[in-house]
Amino acid sequence: MQTNLPNLLTYSRIVAIPVVIGMLFLDPPLGNWLALAVYSLAGITDFFDGYLARAWSQQSSMGRFLDPIADKLLVAAVILMLVGLDRIGGPTLLAAAVILCREILVSGLREFLAEVRVSLPVSRLAKWKTVLQLFVLGFLIVGDVGPDFGPLGTREVGEIGLWLAAVLTLITGYDYLRAGLVHIANADDPANKRPPAPVTEPMPSEDKTPSAGQTNR
Repeated sequence: MQTNLPNLLTYSRIVAIPVVIGMLFLDPPLGNWLALAVYSLAGITDFFDGYLARAWSQQSSMGRFLDPIADKLLVAAVILMLVGLDRIGGPTLLAAAVILCREILVSGLREFLAEVRVSLPVSRLAKWKTVLQLFVLGFLIVGDVGPDFGPLGTREVGEIGLWLAAVLTLITGYDYLRAGLVHIANADDPANKRPPAPVTEPMPSEDKTPSAGQTNR
């Protein structure tokens, strides 16, 4: 199950990261378009790995573990490269910082909740947030060598989209944090830390038929 097609598509998204980074070092416009081509293929796998896993009943723990991580790695790597290449600059740096900080926050929250055996499933809005991030970063990869969309250039469209993605990032990050804080408070509740009551064996003279309460335990 670790090497089924859905998982291989997830792996390919991770493998594509250094390829996209390498393409971004090439001279424009060729490097921009080659990076976009590889990046777009990687982004498409984000849809098909989950879809095929559900359609073919090939869902696995490895897939559930790596799928969101692959998305975060791809988004974070591209954002850092675009900042380094000055394709994300000025006030838009704040939007990029919000996205990266949120991903770190949610990852840390998931790690803690895993220790107390609480799952934090991905919400539908968070999935749309990821789709929007992947989409607008494509515009920023092309940057100034892309076509104009009315009064806006390709880079400006990407910057506006990144701000929209940052807003969704804040909303979904708040939702996760609010849900996580409830579980954190429960974990700190002394009542939840009490050791279980010892189980005593009934005396021979007692009725050994379990009561309703004993059955439920």
